[in-house]
Amino acid sequence: MKVYTKTGDKGTTALIGGTRVPKFHIRVEAYGTVDELISYIGLIRSQDVDAHIIDTLHQIQICLMNIAAMLANDGSVTKISKITDEDIRILENEIDKYDKQIEPLQNFVLPGGHSIPAFCHIARCVCRRAERVILQLNAENPVDEKVLIYVNRLSDYLFTLARKLHKTLDIQEIFWFPQ
Repeated sequence: MKVYTKTGDKGTTALIGGTRVPKFHIRVEAYGTVDELISYIGLIRSQDVDAHIIDTLHQIQICLMNIAAMLANDGSVTKISKITDEDIRILENEIDKYDKQIEPLQNFVLPGGHSIPAFCHIARCVCRRAERVILQLNAENPVDEKVLIYVNRLSDYLFTLARKLHKTLDIQEIFWFPQ
């Protein structure tokens, strides 16, 4: 199978199910932003972090691939993996666990101080953008509610992970103080 198909040379792409849409279609923007997020999660996974974090990030990438497939589906394909309550619960459990290990938040955090937590913050920002695009799509075509919840929770996980990694790496967090 060739990487290039030439079918998109005129600015359209095929959704799962075969429907062709412009490459700037909101559905393509939604799953494309999720794809970008998957890559940033891979960047974090490739850093020197503990095995549990690597495993959790791998599971997150699988969930995000499922979300991308759900978003890319034109509605005609019914056999697409879904996000489950358990997927959401895993994120919540990780957030709760890390929250107990870090100081309560008093100020906004400025990303920096070390590349690994900074990568988490970049992924968090991409996650928030993905959420906004998915919500925009949802306003036109309903999206599974669990997708909306998962992506919202994932940005919280990435923020908490960044804070936990600062503590693990013994790097002082940088806080923003209004001037």
